[in-house]
Amino acid sequence: MKSYFITGIGTDVGKTVAAAILTEALQADYWKPVQAGGLDFTDTDTVKSLVSNTVSVFHQEAYRLKMAASPHRAAAAEGVEIDVHGMKLPQTENKMVVEGAGGLMVPLNKRFLMLDLVQQLGLEVVLVSRNYLGSINHTLLTAEVLRYRKVPVAGIIFNGEENTASEDFIVNYTGLRKLPSIRQEAEFCKEAVAAYAQEFKSIL
Repeated sequence: MKSYFITGIGTDVGKTVAAAILTEALQADYWKPVQAGGLDFTDTDTVKSLVSNTVSVFHQEAYRLKMAASPHRAAAAEGVEIDVHGMKLPQTENKMVVEGAGGLMVPLNKRFLMLDLVQQLGLEVVLVSRNYLGSINHTLLTAEVLRYRKVPVAGIIFNGEENTASEDFIVNYTGLRKLPSIRQEAEFCKEAVAAYAQEFKSIL
């Protein structure tokens, strides 16, 4: 059974919506290992509110931190150190969609990055990119570090307003498989997520 780690080229590029779509497409379980900030309505709550199927299970975060900051800083503010080695995939017989926090080089503690957790969990990555000035650079850097660390990548999702020139360059340069794009929506709801999920069902 295929399970995936959803990462992005930075913060606020659309990882959570992408995670909801993949969770719905695969009828997979969902897990966000570290939630920093937004505890009143977490990313897990968001994904749960967007998923229609009755199979997916939404697993408790390993760390729920109050401060909306890098996980290492948010944890330090509460006198906590994130134990990367202690983070294991939740027990399930289902596929799993795991959503990271920020990008790959986000520190979890003084020694380990989100990238180290990706490698520890051994999951294939789905990379989410968003078109903005500078996004080509950020996407190529992220793709390069994944290649350098020999992390398998299932493909790249472009989220938001279309920019064909940027997207074509990134795909041609990196050789990453282009997955269906998620375009700008007035509002993401269960119906929109279900419609996008249909595009992913046959390719993941």
